[in-house]
Amino acid sequence: MKKYISFVLFFALICISWGGTGHKTVAKIADNHLTPNAKAAVKALLGDQSMSDVASWADQLRNDPQYSNTGSWHYINVPLSLSYEEFSKTVKAQGPANVYGALLKCEDDIKSKTTTYQQKSDALKFIIHFVGDMHQPMHVSRAEDKGGNSIQLQFDGKGTNLHSLWDSGLINKQGETFEQMAIGYDKATSIEIKQWQSTDPMQWAYESYEISTKLYAEADKDKSPGDTYYQQYIPIVQQRIEMAGIRLAGVLNTLFQSFTPPVNEDLTLTAKPITVDSKDVAKHIGDNITTTGKVYSGRVLQSNNMTFLNIGGDNPNQDFTVVIEGDDRSKFGTPEINLKGKTVQITGKVVDYKGKPEIIASSLSQIVVKE
Repeated sequence: MKKYISFVLFFALICISWGGTGHKTVAKIADNHLTPNAKAAVKALLGDQSMSDVASWADQLRNDPQYSNTGSWHYINVPLSLSYEEFSKTVKAQGPANVYGALLKCEDDIKSKTTTYQQKSDALKFIIHFVGDMHQPMHVSRAEDKGGNSIQLQFDGKGTNLHSLWDSGLINKQGETFEQMAIGYDKATSIEIKQWQSTDPMQWAYESYEISTKLYAEADKDKSPGDTYYQQYIPIVQQRIEMAGIRLAGVLNTLFQSFTPPVNEDLTLTAKPITVDSKDVAKHIGDNITTTGKVYSGRVLQSNNMTFLNIGGDNPNQDFTVVIEGDDRSKFGTPEINLKGKTVQITGKVVDYKGKPEIIASSLSQIVVKE
């Protein structure tokens, strides 16, 4: 059980930035400000999925062998006390191996005449996520403490760390869904929208850098931030998410001013799922499958309601794990209770997490009770 708890906590640590709720809010706000051309292009590249549906895709696949090189694409590591010019020079010298360079690369992939449909679709999903990451202050921070992950704090009577507090702790305390947050946050005036969209991504990163510098200083002084801290910084969280959404819309509106999506030659996005035995799921990493198995056990990560269902056996001997993000949990009720002991049919893409197969379930149609 201790190993299982460690696995769950580690999964949450590396796979969530701005929390699923924050990233979905960024995407929803951006969707509100897309031009008709951009909306059409997004639809062409994402199909039936919305931008909010894919907002955490880049986090979910970090351990998929096909994307094993993308881990460093989510952040920027730099020393403190740099001027804007020094910061810009340092970040650019790192090339595509940080969120700034990765964002530019993905924009180039969208514009390129040689990239495939699949590559453009992936690039769009990355862009949706990376603009959000770039606006999370602790994603532009120091390498020596892993972006604040090793700075331990107490918040609301629970142990956490500086990075996690800004990824999801402050958002979770607010207690709103991403739909509610998008409505409440999306208040920018036309002047603000024009101003925010006119700035360069390097400026967005430097804004986060200036905030994280302040957060480091405060964490050194106070290891148990409370309501005063929350009241001081939840407006900053709101503004960074709003700015990210507005700027993401600006990026996509520019990219898709005149865009003809290529023919979808990669049928893995639309092909009928292949049917496999539950015990063979691990052999189908990257495939879109349908399989049937018994839900032996489940667990909910209390910090963000992420749910893990073990199929075909108890952890660590399960055939695979179904992962349901916190924002999607309400669709399934209390799946770790309602589905326990049931035989279910599961459909979705298989991803690898530390040698273990997983399927992310975000739609009710992906889990069908057979008995």
